[in-house]
Order: sequence, then structure tokens, then C-alpha cells
Amino acid sequence: MIHYKSIDQSQFAEGTDIKEQERVFDDFLQDTLLEIQGSHINKTNRIPHNVHISSQPDEEVPYIFLKTCNRSEIYYGEGEVPDEVARHLFRVVSGLESAIVGERAVQGQVKEAYYTAKAQRPLTAELHRLFQSALQVGKRVRNETEISHGAVSHSLAALEIIESLGNVNLRNARITIIGVNKLTADILKFLQNKGAKMVFLANRSQIKAHYLADPLGIKVYTLDEKQEFLAQTDILISATSAPHLIIRKEDIPEQKRLLAIDLAFPRDIDSRLSELPNVQLYNIRDVEKKVRENIDVRGDEMEKAEAIIEEEIQEMQEALERRKKYIS
Repeated sequence: MIHYKSIDQSQFAEGTDIKEQERVFDDFLQDTLLEIQGSHINKTNRIPHNVHISSQPDEEVPYIFLKTCNRSEIYYGEGEVPDEVARHLFRVVSGLESAIVGERAVQGQVKEAYYTAKAQRPLTAELHRLFQSALQVGKRVRNETEISHGAVSHSLAALEIIESLGNVNLRNARITIIGVNKLTADILKFLQNKGAKMVFLANRSQIKAHYLADPLGIKVYTLDEKQEFLAQTDILISATSAPHLIIRKEDIPEQKRLLAIDLAFPRDIDSRLSELPNVQLYNIRDVEKKVRENIDVRGDEMEKAEAIIEEEIQEMQEALERRKKYIS
């Protein structure tokens, strides 16, 4: 029979050190391999938790090790595939068990786990079929439902708002980002992926700004140069931790066309900018509203995904039954 063992981040108390989490995941992997392989694995020969396991010459029990962003799992054994095992893996690959429902990365992680395992060791027909069906489920769920659609991070939601306006071409727009942090780093990465060519970064600390901007070939400004960078900016995104306003209404010429998104709390951008005739201003509440809308859509799509999962479980079991009759 095919079995699985799983451990995820929900077992850790908030604030648990990342090294402690890695140690627990590592112990889980080692202990499970000891259990399923017996004396074939030497626990003193520790295997790093973050790499795929190399095949050993005397291994007997076939297994597939899956590591995603927030869980580690091992699928192993031969013979019958219980519905609950298939259902669990199919939910994982569909993103239903992810911290962010519908996240896309898990499909690639399941594929990598399967292809790595079959390259390293013989697998049973049932394990092959289980993971092949899982990859089919992942494709169907993302093609036939909206579960992965819409931004659920502030960085992507901000760009989604910009693109939804319809009159903005990110490739040609002059875009200035204010602040250096994880949020602005993500925005810069996404802009680069979307082909934005004229992106600038402004920050109080030049050292931090150059560390982020130089590898991307982005020009850096100081906040003292705001009149210069505002004059050439079409889209302004600000996300600093400053306790005071960075951009005031008086900084913007009366007829200046500007799309401004303020991701900071407290505000970076003066709310009075919205009084200017050619300025569109969005704040963190607008972005959070977009995120909530997208999360609600994903939640509504879960039923469709679960129906696909049940269809594919039945299809897999019928295929395995046909195989059993054929070889007998």
C-alpha cells in the first residue's frame, strides 16, 4: 500500500527560529527514511533537509520526497493507493493546502520531486501513476478554475491596480519607487519581469539603494532630489517606514499627470494629491481591498477544484484497476 508522512509549518509556534524549523524538518526526513528503509540508512550520515535524497545502492522501499514552501512529505510503498493519500497529494498540488490558496509554485515543486525521484531510484507503477495524476490535477485546476488568478500580495496587487486602469503601459512608463525593503524589492523584480524599461529608485540611504538597484541597472536618487525625479515620473510607488510624509501636495505641479500608489502606513504620500486634476492616488487600503477581493475569488473556486480532484481520483483508481487486471 502507498503511504505518506507529512510535516508542515503549522506545528511551529509564531516566531520559531528558522534554524530550529530546518532542524525539525531534517529530523523528520531522517526518521522517516530510517522507518521505511530500516538499516539501509545510517542516521549518522545526515542528509540536508533542503536537497533531494540520493539513491543508495541497497535501497528497497521506493519513495518520493516532496518539499514545498511550508511542508515536507514522503510518499512510499507499493500496491494499492488509498483515496485519502491521493486526495491529500492532489490538494497539495492544487494549492488547496498552501498558506496562500492556489499558489502556483507548488505545481513545479511536485513535478521536480517526481522527476528527481524517478531519475534516482526505481519507483513502483502506483507511485508513478499517483504523481502523474497529481500533475494532471494541478494543470486542470489552474486551467479550469480561477483559483490561481488575481494578486494576493501587496506588491502584485499594486501592479494589478496599475494594469487595470488600461491607459498605462508599464514597458514605456517612467516609474519611481521610493523605499528599500522586501516589498519594494518584489515590485522591482515584477516590473523587470513585465519589461519595464524606465525604473528609478529613491531612498534616504544611498548604500541600501545601490545594493538593490545596481544589479538591476536602475538609477538611484536621494530624497533630497525629489523635485528632479518627480518631474520625470509617470507612476510613483512609495513604501517607506518614515513617520512623516515623503511627498506633499506642494511637491507636485498643478498640471502634472501622475499615478501614485502609497503602500506605507503611516502615509508616505499626502492625501491631498487626490485634489489635483491629473493625479490618481491609491493607498494601502485600496491595495488591501484588491487583495481581499482576489482571496475571496480563490475561496469561491475551491469547490470547483475539489470536484476536479474527486474526478481524477476515480480516473486514477480505474486506470490502476485496469492495469491490475491486465498483468494478472
